[in-house]
Amino acid sequence: MTIFLTLAVVIAALVCFIAEWLPVDITALCVAVILIVLGLVTPDEGIAGFGNSATITVMAMFILSAGITRTGVIQVFRDLLLKWGGKSITRQILVMGILVGPISAFINNTAVVAIFLPIVEEWCKKRGISPSKLLMPLSFVTILGGMITVIGTSTNVLASGIAKDLGYGEFSLFQFTGLGIITFLFGLAYLTFIAPRLLPNRKNIQSDLVSEGYGLEDYVTEVIVTPNSKLIGKTFRSAQLQRDFQVDVLEIIRDRERLPQPVTSRTIRAEDILLVRGKTDDVLKIRAEQGLDILADVKFNQKTLATELNSTEEGVAEVLILSNSRLIGATLKDLRFRQRYNLTVLALRRGEELIRERLGRVPLKFGDLLLVQGDKQSLLGLQTTRELLVIEQKEPEAIRRDKAWLAIGIIMGVILLAAFNILPILVSALIGVVMMIITGVLKPGELYGAVRWDVIFLLAGLIPLGTAMENSGATKWLADNLMVVGGNFSGYWILLFFFVTTSLLTEILSNNATVVLLIPIAAKVAESLSLNPIAMMFAVTFAASNSFMTPIGYQTNTMVYSPGGYKFWDFFRVGAPLNLLMAIVTPLLIMWIYGL
Repeated sequence: MTIFLTLAVVIAALVCFIAEWLPVDITALCVAVILIVLGLVTPDEGIAGFGNSATITVMAMFILSAGITRTGVIQVFRDLLLKWGGKSITRQILVMGILVGPISAFINNTAVVAIFLPIVEEWCKKRGISPSKLLMPLSFVTILGGMITVIGTSTNVLASGIAKDLGYGEFSLFQFTGLGIITFLFGLAYLTFIAPRLLPNRKNIQSDLVSEGYGLEDYVTEVIVTPNSKLIGKTFRSAQLQRDFQVDVLEIIRDRERLPQPVTSRTIRAEDILLVRGKTDDVLKIRAEQGLDILADVKFNQKTLATELNSTEEGVAEVLILSNSRLIGATLKDLRFRQRYNLTVLALRRGEELIRERLGRVPLKFGDLLLVQGDKQSLLGLQTTRELLVIEQKEPEAIRRDKAWLAIGIIMGVILLAAFNILPILVSALIGVVMMIITGVLKPGELYGAVRWDVIFLLAGLIPLGTAMENSGATKWLADNLMVVGGNFSGYWILLFFFVTTSLLTEILSNNATVVLLIPIAAKVAESLSLNPIAMMFAVTFAASNSFMTPIGYQTNTMVYSPGGYKFWDFFRVGAPLNLLMAIVTPLLIMWIYGL
């Protein structure tokens, strides 16, 4: 009975992950609570994920990655990328892969993409090419590079922890580095020589006007306040134009001068010219009811709109919502975004979907791209938040260049201690975190902002699920049934089956969830068929991170989805051949290197 009850929880969890009714980390936490309530795990087992070595190691690696970024070490690679990139797409992808891939082996790949995304965007502008030609390869090379070491991704660390719990011991730091380097080279060759023919040319980068891709010329209008207007003497806050008419006031022009933001507390006067955003019907409605005239002689083509939105004091920018942002799940109205950041959101791009109406009521998601407008100081201040990424090349705030060599030394110390088995990865990583603080590479308060808490809660919530599968006998039951079928096939086909199954599940689930579910089953099948369990676990681990076919299968794909102007199909067209290549190459390499 407990087997089927556990499997029912697993199926329910899978449905919730796919449907995305809640963020994946909250779903995982709910699963842990349900397992405790149903008695499938003890309370201690239910919260054991928070103290699991894999969870703590991942948390430490996030902090160490932050230490590297705060000292500007990555900027050296940025300069090399700009210097050696050349003009051809093939050369640019090759150079980007050679520089970015190895970095991802030691620094969390979502952090690497966050750093290089603005750099690549600026590079594309200078070279006059579409970002869609380079942003997807950027994501893919960080995924491939993350498989070179155990600390390259949180999935690898989690897989290592599961292997330890199953009695096989943790993976050593460079245990699958040979395999990782070879698969990385195969993937880079595909991205360099084949992918450029498949990648779309989606966004026109020739124009400096960010708003061109958002169709705002149809929604921005100039109106003038007539002497008989009902608005005269009111402030914009009391006028409630956004609430009553779904119209946003972007700028005020008074006596031929633009008034600085914020506009909410300003009193409306006759002859004020307002730059407003809204649907045509809403603008006509406010004109009729509030006594405004539309300036018919203003034609909002792209050049005019650029002039209106980009002045000496004002500007527009694209802002990406990061995965650790507290804005996720909230609406702009709930957040009081305009008051909080002194910026107006003009439009929202979510993958292929463009949202320009009722923006205040749309719950925000990871990977959403906001087009914001406001004064230059407010845009500059936005660059300091760790929850939003301004998509333009910039010098990071408060870079501690004098601490760069200290950061490098600490990271090298962590790697060497783990590589020579002097200390476990967990211990060496924690020592590295302490040294980052003692040496001043990071300030104590920066530790909490560096950690991807969504990933930590995801891991902590999923680990009890693996425990419940083991305690109830569900893992053994599934393995026994698979063995009945698999006993008729050779070891290679069993290896290929787990690789393909994991790869497909990862496209619709969290890669961490896939590893938790499949590694124990793969290990038991290997034991029953007298195969190499380590080889089988490596197949699952590599397949879990070989997620290229959808923009939602891996977080770095989600990060480049909107900035690249991609469509969902673009990822399948470029990623499916790469997935197929990895499915052919990886199992054969595992058999050759580790034996089966």
